[in-house]
Amino acid sequence: MTSVAARAIQGRRWAAGLLPNWDPYRVILSVLMLFTISRIHQHFGFLRPFRPALMLVLLAGLYALMNPKYLAADTAPKTWSFKIIGAMAVMACLSTPFGISMGASGAFIITEFSKTILFAYLVLLGIRRSEDLLAFFWAFTAAAGALAWLSIFVFRLQTAKNDPFARIQNGYSYDSNDLGFVCVLAMIITLLTLQLSKGRMRTMGIVILCGLGAAIGRTGSRGAFLTFIVAVGALMFLVQTISMGKKMALIGTVMIGLVVAAPAGYWGQMVTVLAPTQDYNWTSSTGRKEVALRGLGYMMDYPVFGLGIGNFGRAEGELSARAEAREFDPSLPGIKWSAAHNSYVEAGAELGITGLVVYLILVFGPIWRCLKLRKQLRHWEKGDPEQRFLYLSAVYLTVAFVAFSAGSFLVSFAYLDPIYVLVAFYGGLVVSVERRLKLDQAGVAQGDAGAVLAVAPPAPRRYRGGIPPYQPPPSAEPVPMRRANPRG
Repeated sequence: MTSVAARAIQGRRWAAGLLPNWDPYRVILSVLMLFTISRIHQHFGFLRPFRPALMLVLLAGLYALMNPKYLAADTAPKTWSFKIIGAMAVMACLSTPFGISMGASGAFIITEFSKTILFAYLVLLGIRRSEDLLAFFWAFTAAAGALAWLSIFVFRLQTAKNDPFARIQNGYSYDSNDLGFVCVLAMIITLLTLQLSKGRMRTMGIVILCGLGAAIGRTGSRGAFLTFIVAVGALMFLVQTISMGKKMALIGTVMIGLVVAAPAGYWGQMVTVLAPTQDYNWTSSTGRKEVALRGLGYMMDYPVFGLGIGNFGRAEGELSARAEAREFDPSLPGIKWSAAHNSYVEAGAELGITGLVVYLILVFGPIWRCLKLRKQLRHWEKGDPEQRFLYLSAVYLTVAFVAFSAGSFLVSFAYLDPIYVLVAFYGGLVVSVERRLKLDQAGVAQGDAGAVLAVAPPAPRRYRGGIPPYQPPPSAEPVPMRRANPRG
């Protein structure tokens, strides 16, 4: 089929709207996305003996091996995302022999971190074009709906020891802070799919948004609430494709769910963030402040390769000053093998300064890259459905990375799936944009008038890396420009 004919077919598809690609490989990975983000499979006990997540990974790998055409094997390995995810895997492996417990680090890599890396690579390799990326965004939205359902109808409000405030204490493998944090990230992706949908799908998106607001409220997490505030600020500043009134309406939808479902005492609990020095996290030896200071001390003691991945809790129980004091006085209270409660402290303490630098690049690098891509694709804001989707993806992924960079100060998410999935989404976005630009350039070179971009590109600027803006070849006919309407 000639490029002209191929572009004509694509043009009809885009005129009808961009549809997600649900081939068998994408379906398998989408179900795996649902399980990985929402953990809903843990609600159904009869599935545990079958290890559904592991079986889906094996099934996806086998299907891809038998059908390599379903993979972006020629483009994905060249992306920045592929390399930075691999760099984190390398740092984790290097930390293992030089840490305080090689066995514990090795077991953590085999049982936990390897799954995160493998899933991220499967997603990245599974994004060949815009339709694939859209399918995974919808899978993430479905996971958001599952999280909302579990938080409202399954997870119970409970009080912890010495804490009269009732909230969700146990969300299977999520605690309340983790659950609230993931709900905020899921809210951002849901807003993206909501802006791209119509009819029943849009109604479903609004219901999911309201449910996520209720879930955030029921967690009672101050960290999730602060992350939500950061996400709202980023949405107001970065999303310019909808009016301020619609933005307020969408945020109001989330707030309705939050206000209605928030347990008694929720707002009083949130107000305490205004007086951090009076909180136990500041004054207690087991609070976040002291844990973070000890974590920085571990990083200075093991600056090159760190304690070893997965060894922060062991260091708290064996190396901290409290643990040393208890060796001389066994009558002292037992030592809690605490998590870092801060992704940056976690990465720095367990992977060393080098590992912390790689992690900072993993988290903050996509913000700059997405902002740059957003600027390059600005002329696609009002283009055909695929162009508009790619532009909006750059916008909302920027918001998601900003929210993650802020909220990860309050949770231990250095090795969990969300950030790696978001980085894989960015890599897939780059692959999809490059593919669309090549199609447009090939169409113009062949004289296909329908391949010309729907909106005239901006004036040429000096190219400084990344995805180059569309430049028609000298032989192409100039893009006709309609005279601006003075009345708008």
